[in-house]
Amino acid sequence: MKILSTVNEVRSAVKAWKKEGKTVGLVPTMGFLHEGHISLIKRAVEENDHVVVSIFVNPTQFGPNEDFEAYPRDLEMDAKMCEEAGADIIFHPEASEMYPENFSSFVNMTGLTDALCGKSRPIHFQGVCTVVSKLFNIIPADNAYFGEKDAQQLAIIKRMVKDLNFDITIKGCPIVRESDGLAKSSRNTYLNAEERQAALVLSKAVNCGKEMVAAGEKDACTILTAMKDIINAEPLARIDYVEMVDMNTMKNIDTVSGDVLCAMAVFVGKTRLIDNFIVLED
Repeated sequence: MKILSTVNEVRSAVKAWKKEGKTVGLVPTMGFLHEGHISLIKRAVEENDHVVVSIFVNPTQFGPNEDFEAYPRDLEMDAKMCEEAGADIIFHPEASEMYPENFSSFVNMTGLTDALCGKSRPIHFQGVCTVVSKLFNIIPADNAYFGEKDAQQLAIIKRMVKDLNFDITIKGCPIVRESDGLAKSSRNTYLNAEERQAALVLSKAVNCGKEMVAAGEKDACTILTAMKDIINAEPLARIDYVEMVDMNTMKNIDTVSGDVLCAMAVFVGKTRLIDNFIVLED
């Protein structure tokens, strides 16, 4: 496995594979990998001849008071995990490689980016769309793999690919959880022991919502109230949002009908965690 740091290096390597008729999978990450990321890499390995994992903490998707500088990084550990999972290349550029001096072109989207995380993190998805667009241009992969934990991000990337005619297939992969239910996240490392236990209210609320829907409850307000009550009962937890939206528009809904995303962002201490569940129309 190679670790490449420049656009020219990784582009040349992937073009050589493509010239041989090989298929290429791309797994974009910000590093500090966990089992959720590894599940994406392993699926990419199963479905493609070669796999590139990008590891880049993207500065343009962090707001001024967010955790860009503190975001955990461990390239040595990441490289070991990528190699064991079967990746061929890690693309690990410096910020100056991705955003050279006088960089001034960004990819913006309206509609899907206005709700949920886009409401409380107004520049976030512009940064995501820009860096993912750059990765798709740098690495001409056949398939790209993203986790369903970031369900809004996944929907946005699928729409961007469709709108801008990227020649790539986007594949969503299921949430990977700890044995006690907490969704795997690089930010879980920020939690102390007490906060780690408190964070279980997210998966408890998710399970409550799923059970209510399975039992036939259709009223979104009733479901959301029950979920919020679980979270609000935990003193260390503070809700950013808990909402039910149409999967295709990210608009709030009153009744569970069609394809629905129930998503949440919750601060546990100072750490912002996300979780969700999806209801698909039969």
